[in-house]
Amino acid sequence: MNLKKTKKILIIRLSSLGDILLTTPLIRTLRFNYPTLQIDFLLKTKYTDTLINNPYISNLRLYNEDKKNKKELIEVLKRVNYDIVIDLQHNWKSSGVTSKLNCPKLQFDKMNFKKFLLVNFKINKLKDSPQIPVRYNNTLHDFSLDNKGLDLFTTKTPSHFLTGDTQYIGFAPGAGHFTKIYPPNYFIELGKMLSKEGFKIIIFGGKSDNDICQNIASQIDGSINLCNDNNLLQTAADMKKCTALVCNDSGLMHAAGAMGVPVLTVFGSSVKEFGFTPYKNKNLILENNSLSCRPCSHIGRERCPKKHFKCMLDISPGITFNALNNLLNTL
Repeated sequence: MNLKKTKKILIIRLSSLGDILLTTPLIRTLRFNYPTLQIDFLLKTKYTDTLINNPYISNLRLYNEDKKNKKELIEVLKRVNYDIVIDLQHNWKSSGVTSKLNCPKLQFDKMNFKKFLLVNFKINKLKDSPQIPVRYNNTLHDFSLDNKGLDLFTTKTPSHFLTGDTQYIGFAPGAGHFTKIYPPNYFIELGKMLSKEGFKIIIFGGKSDNDICQNIASQIDGSINLCNDNNLLQTAADMKKCTALVCNDSGLMHAAGAMGVPVLTVFGSSVKEFGFTPYKNKNLILENNSLSCRPCSHIGRERCPKKHFKCMLDISPGITFNALNNLLNTL
């Protein structure tokens, strides 16, 4: 697709937090290659904060589930008269929008069959597959991405009680599915080990993470629970105070990466081949490569299908503590 004569494009990625942040290298590179291009972005209203301050976007278009909103949205998009739509969601919801627009469409290759082979038959056709931002970019085939990481722009300042002379380690213990969550008692034990070394623990999460964050914070002396009601921009500002973040394969992993915070990530049921690893950010990934059952899903499950959960349980707090020290020694 030749963009030189293109004036207006619409990028669609409705959800979720991490997936939307992974589009930001493409947005930035588009802007620098085509400074006058109108770049509009369609996403669900609940994820507005991921892009609300992004200077490379011309207009944010918001998607809500109710029929009236969708009808009004389609009418607005039709009037804009886009030259190209880039559908990075590529599902029935995004197709419900693109099918109504009379312009060329480009769709992200989700590699569903290759994921199916890897999950169900452990046939790995994704070994050489690039990370998701590169795959998003390959939808266009027009240019290469720059060498920078993800973008998340916040106008918030760090919480006033986070002082500059304290070494903070962040914990982001939540994730969308059980098999992607490092056990809370492991986070607690790790936090106690780090506290003995002089680190102060900050715990991050959104609305759905409240219980797990409260539980962990209550058992680590001196820890600070900054779990909030999905205030991503404040979370991002506070993350900047951390020397590193320990997390699961989650949206907050990518948020930390976008803020330039080194991350130690524990992968349970997910694997690197799916492409959702930290992008151009200092990181270390822990995973149990001895298991023939990994991956058991490409998005995560609500329980371990083998009932042993060794993908997480075999990665002890001691292993994580040593890995974090190795990461810190490289900073």
